[in-house]
Amino acid sequence: MKLISVAPKDGYTWIRQGVWLFKQNPLGFFMLVFMYVFAAQLAVLVPVVGVLAVLILTPTLSVGFMTACRQAIQKERIRPMVYLIALQSTPLIRKRILQLGLVYASFILVLSFILSLLVDFELLIPIMTGDKPMTPEALQEIYMILLFGGLLYIPIAMLMWFSPILVAWANMSVPQALFSSCIACWTNRGAFFLYIAAWSVFLIALPLGIGAVLDSLDLGQAASFIIAPLSMAGLTVMHCSFFATWKACFSDDEPAILLA
Repeated sequence: MKLISVAPKDGYTWIRQGVWLFKQNPLGFFMLVFMYVFAAQLAVLVPVVGVLAVLILTPTLSVGFMTACRQAIQKERIRPMVYLIALQSTPLIRKRILQLGLVYASFILVLSFILSLLVDFELLIPIMTGDKPMTPEALQEIYMILLFGGLLYIPIAMLMWFSPILVAWANMSVPQALFSSCIACWTNRGAFFLYIAAWSVFLIALPLGIGAVLDSLDLGQAASFIIAPLSMAGLTVMHCSFFATWKACFSDDEPAILLA
């Protein structure tokens, strides 16, 4: 496994390749993303345990989706059970991928604790439950959560971006995979900056803009019918583009993605 350095403009290429990959099996990829979102929403209903289970299984699900990307390129059928492929691997890989899940859950718990010290969540709870209307103070707290949460999540994202695949496909230990993932992201930070910025515009700024325009036209109720499908499509393509980042940053014997 060899680390590759790419040009900053390749961040845009990864998105194009994600679109190409999505077109190979749109229904299969939509199914996988819908399954994940649905399962995550159900898990949240189970206090503490449900959330922890989702966090611990996140690396496992990541390997499953990346395997589905492989299958789409090879014109194979995508099945729901692909999500469990890492757990069906060798005992060593199964042990390491679950250990990586525990590491990720620990990172998120620490991040949540730090955020609780920086942001007044008590101000937001009545608004989230619908007991009080949105206030300027609450809006400011939401922006603070997005700002601090985003900044604190950057090192976690760098450590976790490639580590599930490095554990499952490159047979690396958990510390080695975390280190290699971080180095790969830092080496190609220019491309990742462009990549993340583009997805932030599409998945955050664009839906907010559409919602604001529709609200100004007294069509706020119609916003969900436009934003929800757009966001789901964007989220699915983004997941497909993760495979493009892997193929660009690491050299192996896998077939490359070819743009149509």
